Amino acid sequence: MPSVTHEALVELFKNRPRLAAEMLQDALGQPVPAFTEARVESSDLTEVIPSNRRADVIVVLLVGERQEPAMAIVVEVQLGADPDKPYAWPVYVTQTRARHRCPTRLLVVTTDAAIARWSSRPIDTGHPGWVLTPLVLAPEGVPVVTDAEQAKAAPEVVVLSAMAHGQQEAGEAIGVAFLAAAAGLDQERRTLYADVVLSSLNEAARRTLEAMMKSGYEYQSEFARSYVAKGVEKGRIEAKAHDVLAVFEVRGLEVPSDVRERILASTDLAELDRWLRRAVVVSDARELLATTGS
Repeated sequence: MPSVTHEALVELFKNRPRLAAEMLQDALGQPVPAFTEARVESSDLTEVIPSNRRADVIVVLLVGERQEPAMAIVVEVQLGADPDKPYAWPVYVTQTRARHRCPTRLLVVTTDAAIARWSSRPIDTGHPGWVLTPLVLAPEGVPVVTDAEQAKAAPEVVVLSAMAHGQQEAGEAIGVAFLAAAAGLDQERRTLYADVVLSSLNEAARRTLEAMMKSGYEYQSEFARSYVAKGVEKGRIEAKAHDVLAVFEVRGLEVPSDVRERILASTDLAELDRWLRRAVVVSDARELLATTGS
């Protein structure tokens, strides 16, 4: 099953189709033709590949009034070594090239230096003169985005920057740059990107960023306010759940594991308030849940 990191990287390239061209040209120094639009196309390659195999993202760069394909980019997110990929990748490239009738590049994106080296190995297809060398975007190739305006213009790039460099000294500045961009995102992207950025930052940067949001830092946005409010609410819920368990402990009542898990899993403050009052009078911990029909 694809990991959260894998899916997040895939979404970045789907949400910003021109990101593939930007990384090829700006990070890897590969020439990219002038284009008027970058469009995500179907990545289903089942015509010649079993149905459980498909490219992560296929982007086609279009040019002119007739929107003719100028280049296709097969984007593959690779987080581990996979012995099947040296056989699948050439097929992805040739099938995409045949479908869109244009030059096609393979861009492999990874967050791990060792996997970047593995992915970069030339693939000898066995046909004379045909060796496919994947173009690999490794962490060191991703730009460090700390400028607010740059982040606003390309939110996906700053998220990619956080994933690549969030554990480094620049993590805090990258996080602040993301906050500047977050207010302009729709709710779905904002939530996904925020989770990815915060999980990518080092502990010190994450704490600093949260402190900035709570203190009304100048980059504080609706996202920041909602994030802080969510954190406060979560803290209140967790504290109330532990209060319920503490009452049972003081009274010397045993709490079965399933009851404990149910109490700690609650996200309803009103429910926890009711449980706290009942915990003072019930004679058995299981009666707590029975009173609410749980």
